[in-house]
Amino acid sequence: MKNTVTTEEVQGILSGSSIDIKTIFNKCTVVTAKLPNGFIIVESSACVDPANYDEKLGVKICMERIENKVWELEGYKLQSALAANTK
Repeated sequence: MKNTVTTEEVQGILSGSSIDIKTIFNKCTVVTAKLPNGFIIVESSACVDPANYDEKLGVKICMERIENKVWELEGYKLQSALAANTK
């Protein structure tokens, strides 16, 4: 069994995900990602002054956080599988 999560695997999960983007109160971006297996990750990014709001920047921040969570979740899944094989 392999012992690493690859960039290709994470990018494949993200590219196969359904992404929903919403702006709330003219200063908050909420990004919801439904992963291919049905698991849902929700992230948000907001600013103090609506005059400074940039949805593209909010989406970028949220997607980076979602990608980091996918790495973490895939690492946990792999660690669990490797531990099960050593028993």
